[in-house]
This record gives sequence, structure tokens and C-alpha cells, in this order.
Amino acid sequence: MGASSRMTVATHTLTWMALVCPKRTDGIVTSDQIADSVNTNPVVIRRTLGSLRDAGLVESRRGQGAGWLLTRAPEAITLRDVYLAVEHEPLLALHPATPNQKCPIGIGIPPVLREAYDRAEESMKRELAAVTIADVLRETVAP
Repeated sequence: MGASSRMTVATHTLTWMALVCPKRTDGIVTSDQIADSVNTNPVVIRRTLGSLRDAGLVESRRGQGAGWLLTRAPEAITLRDVYLAVEHEPLLALHPATPNQKCPIGIGIPPVLREAYDRAEESMKRELAAVTIADVLRETVAP
């Protein structure tokens, strides 16, 4: 069980796009270019961009000059938006198998933990909503 890096890869992708896209006349970048910054395979970036596209954060252009561009200003994309776009599993999960229902802990712990985990995830989402891609870019390139 390892932590997912999808959120980090997606945030890196959008932050890099926020830096580079405005400097280009067409505002378009390729998955290969993004992959070079993230230092990963372009397939990972294309998969990430697909999730970001489905969430309405980026769009793709086909044909000559194909690539990707932001659909919203970096100030209008929060880390909560990114999280919701790429993370499809709960932050904290219960046992994959039902605990022993004859045990007082086994029968009673799932709803208690689910409530606590749900509160923790909502708190995290509130914190993520307070940070934009523009904030990440500004702090990343600050001297």
C-alpha cells in the first residue's frame, strides 16, 4: 500500500502549463514536453491529462500543432479541483474485507472510522480549495 502520486503529477503538469502556455502564441504544449519537466513517461502524462480534461481543466487540440492547453486561468484552478479530477479513491480506506461480525470491535468500527475519515477528507478538501495553481507557480518560482 503506497501513497498515490497522481495529485502531485497533475499539479506539476498544470503548474508547468501555467508557466509555459502564456509564452506561446497558441498556448499549446505537448505531453512529451510536460513529461520532460515531470521526469516521467509521456503515457503517464497523457493519462493524467485525460483525467484533467474530463474535469474541464485542460483541453486537447488535434491535427497540426496538436497538444494541450488550460481551459481556465491558473487563478481559477484550485488544488481541490485537481484532487477531485485525479483521485477516485477515498483518502483513507476501510478494510477490503468485512471484519468479524461476531467481534464487538469488528462490527462497530467501520461506521466510526468512516465518519472520522470522511471528516478528515472534507477538511483536506477545504485546505486544498484555498490554494490555486497560480499560488503554486508563484511559490515555486519565487527566489
